[in-house]
Amino acid sequence: MHSLDALAYTNPWRRRHPAEKAALALGLLSCAVVLPPWPGALLVGGVALVVLLGPVALRPVQVWRAVRAPLVFIAVGSVPLLVAVGGAVLVRFEPAGAGPALALAGRAFAALLGLVLFAATTPLADTLPRLARLGVPAAVTEIASLIYRLLFLLLDTIAGVREAQAGRLGFRTWRTTYRSVAGQSGAVFVGSFDRARRLEQGLALRGYTGSLRVQVEARPVSWRFLAVTAVVLAGVVTAAMVLG
Repeated sequence: MHSLDALAYTNPWRRRHPAEKAALALGLLSCAVVLPPWPGALLVGGVALVVLLGPVALRPVQVWRAVRAPLVFIAVGSVPLLVAVGGAVLVRFEPAGAGPALALAGRAFAALLGLVLFAATTPLADTLPRLARLGVPAAVTEIASLIYRLLFLLLDTIAGVREAQAGRLGFRTWRTTYRSVAGQSGAVFVGSFDRARRLEQGLALRGYTGSLRVQVEARPVSWRFLAVTAVVLAGVVTAAMVLG
């Protein structure tokens, strides 16, 4: 999470309006869901990967770090399609499920690259304040913002506790490792509630009424970028229909 957030603040598209990047990323995601998986998933994933490695200027290792954890969930979700239950053998391999499993994995991976394209180029601080203009309730954006901040505080707390335990040889053996992990979980759990309580008290003392107003930097929308996005998406749809 730290690396993805750092990429969002340092990439070449950082100064672009979030609507431009949302149009491209969500357009690719929609194509991955609506178009036939073959060759739609290949086209969508290829375009997203070219944009990530080209204009966004990410390195292949950075893209891999961003997608490796979600890839585990994609694999876990695809494996059940290869298994059949019932009959003479209670659980058996089902060859007919290979096609649907590959189609599901292809769609999911293409959609994942589209989401990474948006997440790696747009900080959440640029997105949440603008959602209120689209009619999203202020309570939703405020809760999302607070949870986002608390996640980073939680990760910092975990890193600090783990470093302190490692300095005291808390991971020397399996027995000490289990003990350290249990202590770490308890310390993080108690610390999270304490931070949340202090945050609530601080907001109350500042007269919090359910909405935190922040100044949003005005950024013009590039109609040229949107036009190029429309051409790219139209090209993906046309190519998928023709090749399919």
